[in-house]
Amino acid sequence: MKIAIINGPNLNLTGIREPEIYGAESFERFIPALFAQFSEHDIVYFQSNVEGELINMLHSCGGEQRAILLNAGGYTHTSVALHDAIKAIGTPVIEIHMSNVAAREEFRHTSLIGSACIGTIAGFGLDSYRLGILALEKLEAPND
Repeated sequence: MKIAIINGPNLNLTGIREPEIYGAESFERFIPALFAQFSEHDIVYFQSNVEGELINMLHSCGGEQRAILLNAGGYTHTSVALHDAIKAIGTPVIEIHMSNVAAREEFRHTSLIGSACIGTIAGFGLDSYRLGILALEKLEAPND
């Protein structure tokens, strides 16, 4: 399965930024291990702090990937444009959050992208990405 993992603003600082919330492991260490664990899949990783670059990546993945794991970071709560891009591409997107956003500040309780996604995984740290891939595998598995 071809899967894109797209991360938004400040996620490049994972491992440094608020480790009590996001953990101490960086994506530079985590992503190769995740790729190795799911080597049967063709996974690409992209991170940007720029909203337009995230939209461009969603557009380019739309026809190329079977599914997308999107952690839009702070844009989750503010970006109608990301919502519209997800709806436009027709590729299944799972909304990913490392922290439990429902247990955090009030402004994080609203997701503008969630209604355009097929599901949300939140609160399991970096393991949220592994759980996202497992969810995609479950969707791909034939019904018994």
